[in-house]
Amino acid sequence: MKLLKSTLHIGLEKPVKLLHVTDSHISYVDDYDDERKHALAARLGSPEKEKYLYEHIAYAKANCDALVHTGDLFDFVSHANTVKARELLADEHFFFIAGNHEYSQYVGEAWEDKAYRMNSYMQIERDGGFGVPMLWNTKIVGGVNIVGIDNSYYLFEDWQLHRLKKEAEKGLPIILAFHDPIFEQSLYDYHYEHMPYESCTYLTGVDEEHLARYSEFRAYQQRPDAPTLRMIDYIKSEPMIKAILTGHVHFNYESNLTDTLPQFVTGGAYDGYARELTID
Repeated sequence: MKLLKSTLHIGLEKPVKLLHVTDSHISYVDDYDDERKHALAARLGSPEKEKYLYEHIAYAKANCDALVHTGDLFDFVSHANTVKARELLADEHFFFIAGNHEYSQYVGEAWEDKAYRMNSYMQIERDGGFGVPMLWNTKIVGGVNIVGIDNSYYLFEDWQLHRLKKEAEKGLPIILAFHDPIFEQSLYDYHYEHMPYESCTYLTGVDEEHLARYSEFRAYQQRPDAPTLRMIDYIKSEPMIKAILTGHVHFNYESNLTDTLPQFVTGGAYDGYARELTID
């Protein structure tokens, strides 16, 4: 395991420790899954990914108050992955919100949008579901309200904004957890400095000026709509929101969306990375 350690000072009476994990990309299949999914599992699966996942779970149980997973726990939709999700997420120590791969049928084989997501969601539900909410999730840990929001296709929705405002009314400090990071200039620049060959930065809320560098396909895919911009404005202005935990881009980065709102991007758990965040 490759452990990073970060701190967040918000004035808690007793510290809370979270282990942030993201992008495990586990691939399980069974006899209910078709040949294409078996081929995907053979190509994408790895004993190392599973080893790191169980190391993260063990470390969190021994040292932290909760494990917060911000999506892409699995690489694609399969019956076996759904069964494994129920097994893993039955542990009350394990907090989860979905990423885009939770809905991907065959990894990049089709245009993925809200309708695609909901079709996959219904298939997962028919197979018994994950046992926890995938689109929205909350958990209070040591006086901290962890709020998970599915933004797996670079968009937020107005119903999510409504529910987030209700969470803020509880008066507890909020740690947001979602898959795709929010655009911030230094994060955008870092991505291109270290991966200049990429056609985009895979961030939520990128404005037209910065989308100009994207390929046409990626700009269309990741252009924010009005509900997304409303959500981002609210996140930046709500004083009860203390930090954001996110992933998706498979590298580690810390920056601030505002003077008081840090965003912690954690690298791929498939490569062993995890971040221990101490909140005091």
